[in-house]
Amino acid sequence: MGCDLRRLAILFAVVSSLRADTFYLTVAGLGDEPDYEQRFSGWAKDLDKLLRASEPGAKITTLSGGEATKANLEARLREIAKQAKPDDSFILMMIGHGTFDEIDYKFNLPGPDISATEMSALLDKIPASHQLVVNMTSASGGSLIGFEKPKRVVITATKSGTEKNATVFARYWVEALRDPAADTDKNEVITALEAFRYAEQKTAKFFETQNRLATEHALIEDTGKGEGVKAPSPENGQGLIAGRFPLVHLGAAAAQARDPEKQKLLAHKEELESAIDELKYRKASMPLSEYRRQLSQYLVELAKTQEALDK
Repeated sequence: MGCDLRRLAILFAVVSSLRADTFYLTVAGLGDEPDYEQRFSGWAKDLDKLLRASEPGAKITTLSGGEATKANLEARLREIAKQAKPDDSFILMMIGHGTFDEIDYKFNLPGPDISATEMSALLDKIPASHQLVVNMTSASGGSLIGFEKPKRVVITATKSGTEKNATVFARYWVEALRDPAADTDKNEVITALEAFRYAEQKTAKFFETQNRLATEHALIEDTGKGEGVKAPSPENGQGLIAGRFPLVHLGAAAAQARDPEKQKLLAHKEELESAIDELKYRKASMPLSEYRRQLSQYLVELAKTQEALDK
């Protein structure tokens, strides 16, 4: 009976995921200087291109240059709030400069800036239950408290609002979404957690190689409470939701995502992998024999699903 109930739960999740949409909104803010303008808009264009190539059918919007205004950003967030369903996913990626006045964070845009408080109020109206905010601007750490919410993954390029130098985190975030090396479990799906770890490590290496004092320290938070962390783990309770939040598909997985006959199997595979991740987080609180039994069941089913995908 227990096995049947689990299979029904997985089947329901698969069916739900097949009709779910993913909304990507990338915003490259004001650069102030030609170098930053080009850099920010270039990263936004790179993200737009790779998302359109790897995620057919996704709802992708990119705002940069003169289009990246507060009015346009607010309008798009309101549109998504009307279009999105509870089973959908929403990803907001912010590139550029930010400021923090010890009270609120502001994202620098052409014309009026927009605050984390204002954006968070709009995000709260989006019914999508799977949400990811990647704030890659300077002073972005100051926005974490404003954005955090239960089940929402929040990533910031800096650990506080006082790290005000221009960041390089966005460069490596883009790289993470197209580099197979970021796919540490080799399942051809890069999750928010994998992309964060890749970009965080690359950013730290950048400063080390340049023999420079690091002026940015990326954080991730996905519990909706507390402070962000640099190294998410079962011990600090961070990373579970981010670890099962798919961002992009690579290689064969991308081709399978375009094939209607493979979609159901691919969704089932991702659900099984999420179940395994969650089981690992619960390992310490359950009998070892029960952990091994459940893990074995998941792995057998995963192997069968992968075999079907490979045919």
